[in-house]
Amino acid sequence: MKIDVLVAEIGSTTTIVNAFNGIVKGEAEFLGQGQSKTTAEDGDVVEGLKKAIEDLKNKLKTNSLQYDEMFATSSAAGGLRMSVHGLVYDMTVKAAREAALGAGANLKMITAGKMRKSDMKKLKEINPNIILIAGGVDYGERDTAIHNADLISGLELGIPVIYAGNIDNKEEIREIFNKGAKSTKLYLTENVYPRIDELNVEAARIIIQDVFEEHIVNAPGMEKIKTMVDSKIIPTPGAVMEASKILKDEIGDLLAIDVGGATTDIHSVTCGSEDVNRILLSPEPEAKRTVEGDMGVYVNMDNILEMIGERGLKEIFGADIEKLTSNYRFLPKNNREINFVEIMAEKAISVALDRHSGNYRNVYGTSGRRKYAEGKDLTAVKFIIGTGGALTRLPNGKKVIRKVLSRDINEKLNPGKDVEILIDEKYIMASLGVLSKKYPDFAIKMLKKVLCDKLH
Repeated sequence: MKIDVLVAEIGSTTTIVNAFNGIVKGEAEFLGQGQSKTTAEDGDVVEGLKKAIEDLKNKLKTNSLQYDEMFATSSAAGGLRMSVHGLVYDMTVKAAREAALGAGANLKMITAGKMRKSDMKKLKEINPNIILIAGGVDYGERDTAIHNADLISGLELGIPVIYAGNIDNKEEIREIFNKGAKSTKLYLTENVYPRIDELNVEAARIIIQDVFEEHIVNAPGMEKIKTMVDSKIIPTPGAVMEASKILKDEIGDLLAIDVGGATTDIHSVTCGSEDVNRILLSPEPEAKRTVEGDMGVYVNMDNILEMIGERGLKEIFGADIEKLTSNYRFLPKNNREINFVEIMAEKAISVALDRHSGNYRNVYGTSGRRKYAEGKDLTAVKFIIGTGGALTRLPNGKKVIRKVLSRDINEKLNPGKDVEILIDEKYIMASLGVLSKKYPDFAIKMLKKVLCDKLH
C-alpha cells in the first residue's frame, strides 16, 4: 500500500503513527493510526515505532506500507529539558519562560538576577538539554546576563546555549562562549523582552526547536529516527502549539488541553478581552503554554492521586481503589478503569488550567480599592480542544472538561462555561502541527475535518 505521509509521535508512554493522503491532490484524508508502547526503557525507541507501524498495517489490512515522506515529533525520555536565566522574574525571565514552554520545553530550572555558586551546582545536577540566557531590555542593563554567561561558560558543560537578551551584549556573549578549552555551541537570537511591556518570544521559540532537532537525542534510538524522517524532529508540545496557532486564525480564540501519561499541558492562543486588557498589570503573549510535568495519568499518576486524597478516592471507588491502583494498566479495559482515568484527568485539568490562567486582584491605595488583572486572560476563548491520550481515547472527554468549567471560581480569568468543546478524536493534532510547517493548507483542512464538521 502506498500513502503520501506518515507521521510518528514518540511519546513518553505511547508511540503512534498517523497515515495521511491528499497532500499532492489537495484533498485531506486520514487513513488510520497505529500505536505501541514506547520502548525507550528497552533500549531503543525504534522498536516501539516498528510495532506501531505493524499495528497500522494490520488496521489498514495490508502486508506492506510505503510512504513518500515521514515526519516525527518526540517527547520520549522527558522531552526537551531546559533551564532559563534572566534578570527580573516578572519581565525578562517571564518572557524567556514563555518562549521555552511555547517551543515544547520542560523547564527544570529558572533563575532571576545574578546566579550564585549554589545555582551552578544545581545546573550541573539537572544537566538540561538547552540553556537559555536572557536579561535587560535592548541597550539597558547589561551586567546580569554577562555575569551569568561567565559562570555558565566556566562549567564547560558542553550544552548548547541560546542568548535572547539585551542586544548590546551580543559580541561580549559570543566571546565568553568561544573561549576556554571546551567551547560552547552558542545561538544568538532577538531579545525576548526588547522594551518595557513588550514580549518578543517567537524568534526564540524557533531557535529552541531548531536546537532541539540538531543537538538532542532524547532517548535510545532517536538518532536512527532522525535518519528516517524527511524534516526536523520537533518536541510534541511544540507541534500541538503550532496546530493551535494556525487553527486560531481560522475559528477564533482557543485553548488546547493535552492530558498525557507523564504531563498535562495547556496551550492558549488568545489576546484576551478588551475589558481585561484595560486593567492588566503586565503583558502576556498571544500564544502561551504551561506544562505540569508532575501530572500525568500513567507515569505520574501517584502525584494526581495524592492531590485527590485517599478520602476522596474512597468516596468515589470504595474498596475498589486499592485494586484499581495496584492493577493499573497502560490502557483501561473496563468501565471502572475508564472512570478511574477520567477522575484523574479531571483533577489534572483543573489544576493545570488554574495555573495557566490569570486572576483578578484587588489593590488598595490612597484612592481606595481598585481592581486589576494579572496573568493570562482566557475569558475571550471560544473553543476548547481536548487532545492527548486521556481525552481522546476515553468516551467522556467532553464531559470531563465541562465538569472542570462548571466550577465556581469568581476571581480566575478562565473560559466561560458556555465555551464550545471539541475533541481531537483521531489524536492527530500534534501530527498536523508538524505537517503545517510544510503543508499548511493540508493541515488546516484536516484539522477542520477532524475536529468539527461545522468548521469546514
